[in-house]
Amino acid sequence: MPNLKEKKIAVLMTHGFEEIEFTSPREALMDAGATVHVISPEDEMIKSWDKDHWGDEYGTDLKLSDADPQDYDGLLLPGGVMNPDQLRKNEDAVKFVKAFFSQGKPIAAICHAPQLLIETGALDGRKLTSYPSLKTDLTNAGANWVDEEVVVDSGLTTSRTPGDLPAFNSKMLEEFAEGIHEEQKTI
Repeated sequence: MPNLKEKKIAVLMTHGFEEIEFTSPREALMDAGATVHVISPEDEMIKSWDKDHWGDEYGTDLKLSDADPQDYDGLLLPGGVMNPDQLRKNEDAVKFVKAFFSQGKPIAAICHAPQLLIETGALDGRKLTSYPSLKTDLTNAGANWVDEEVVVDSGLTTSRTPGDLPAFNSKMLEEFAEGIHEEQKTI
């Protein structure tokens, strides 16, 4: 397992994030020694979605308006249908994600989370995967969409569903351990 003791990872999410797509990667990051901060437009508890019903509530560490991408070594984006749909409409959230692309920092996005990546304009020519229903949207954004359990493209790690979490977590840790990827600087 990669050692992430010196790494600080941001997790950007809001109400309706898929619970296991947060808890499983967060546990993997913490087991690897990373410091993990939950960042959200809300400065309150945020409610998860658990398969087909509301799940548990989780606290946030920092309000999005107070967060600086410079302070973080990587970005985790959990999916869920509602979460990325809300974040993609939030100008501050889009700017926050764009900063990781422009600085070459690794990003890990699972399930519906690549929907938020579309808004950054950074997907042209990038290979990635997602929940299958996003294929057309991602292709229209210039991405090369593939149906694989995990895809890594110059610091961008993506997976399709919670069933892919073991592979996703493993590759996410590798990419976060590697740090800056010059090829990630797509914008």
